[in-house]
Amino acid sequence: MRLYQMADAVRYEMMNTEELRDTFLLEELFQPGEIEFAYVDLDRTVIGSAVPTGSALKLETDADLRADYFLERREMGVLNVGGVGSVVVDGKTFELAKLDCLYIGRGSKDVSFVSADAAAPANFYLLSYPAHKEYPTAMVKFADLTPVELGSLETCNKRRIYKAIFKDGLKSCQLVMGFTLLEPGSNWNTMPPHVHMRRSEVYFYFDVDPAHRVLHLMGPPDATSHLIVADKEVVVSPGWSIHAGVGTKNYTFCWGMGGENQDYGDMDGVTIAELR
Repeated sequence: MRLYQMADAVRYEMMNTEELRDTFLLEELFQPGEIEFAYVDLDRTVIGSAVPTGSALKLETDADLRADYFLERREMGVLNVGGVGSVVVDGKTFELAKLDCLYIGRGSKDVSFVSADAAAPANFYLLSYPAHKEYPTAMVKFADLTPVELGSLETCNKRRIYKAIFKDGLKSCQLVMGFTLLEPGSNWNTMPPHVHMRRSEVYFYFDVDPAHRVLHLMGPPDATSHLIVADKEVVVSPGWSIHAGVGTKNYTFCWGMGGENQDYGDMDGVTIAELR
């Protein structure tokens, strides 16, 4: 498990490109036949991936968690962005096709990941936060999610937002999770931007054409910087930072949040004219 310590807004302004990438960007997840994890001190976030290619991959605890098993004091969201696969939780099997989402509640002891076809493996994106209450493990199929349509072709941000784990969907303690699909010809996400000091946010970019990139905007509204992000890379966004982006081609991203509340609309908006 890799350990990441976040910079504050003061140190951020003195960081060069390499320092920004080392601090806020997670690369080299989704290794075939492996489970990968990163522990971020911001809201005690754990970000990971599981790509089963042969036998099942078992979710093991890590010494840094100081727990008898991984989800002893945690909850987890799972989003499949690859081939069909299954997640087995305490003996119960949940089959996930691409864009199906699973919530795993605190106290789940035995968790494993399997692909239906090793040649076209599932790619499970994992996001975990501490939990002080148990909620039942449950899943939702992509076909059963109701999208919220936002943006327009005129502003290059026509998109559909799918909420999966939130107070009116799959129940959780503090995790909020969903994903956004941009229409062909649309490239901007989360613009106009916002901040929310009450929750940190994690952006996982996927379905990014290998020849293309996403320019992720971050930082305080009056002192922005950017990260160049490739397919299946993750950006951690502190509460003081905007989180918006534009791609050289349309793409998809998963957003996940943990913090003080689960109100999706709890945000402090920033106008485009305020950005610097």
